Amino acid sequence: MTATIRLLDAAEARAAIPDLCDVLTDCVNGGASVGFMQPYGNADAEPYWQGVADAVASGATLLLVAEIDGRAVGTVQVGAAQMPNQPHRGDLKKLLVHRSARGKGLARLLMDAAEREAAVRGKTLLVLDTATGSDAEAIYPRLGWERVGVIPDYALWPEGGLCATTFFYKRVA
Repeated sequence: MTATIRLLDAAEARAAIPDLCDVLTDCVNGGASVGFMQPYGNADAEPYWQGVADAVASGATLLLVAEIDGRAVGTVQVGAAQMPNQPHRGDLKKLLVHRSARGKGLARLLMDAAEREAAVRGKTLLVLDTATGSDAEAIYPRLGWERVGVIPDYALWPEGGLCATTFFYKRVA
């Protein structure tokens, strides 16, 4: 298994939508609290990814994918467009790895690439939030992210029920 991490332009993002829909659908149906509710299918995911491709086209979002055998099996985004008083900050969004591709170090590869790409664009501070108690929450401290705190009842789990959210930050250069 050799994974390739790529930063996509708008045309590549649009071409990757079917694979990205599969990744998002798998994650949501696997219980990941990433903004969507179950049941969730590829048709539900397509408008979301169309919007991401538009944001890539405008320069508001950096979209990275992890590919195995030419198929996107993981992804992460950096929200690069910020308010005028926050040009140094980026928002890390939607670190997703298809369950069939987990345990191969793709999350680390995606995060490393996202941090490098953000730094190239002058971002020195990245922030993210993740569901408290989720498998994802354990990843970030191992990658050098600092835990800030928890907000209770911040969102819903995809199957329903309130969940808390933990916020993290990382300085990048």
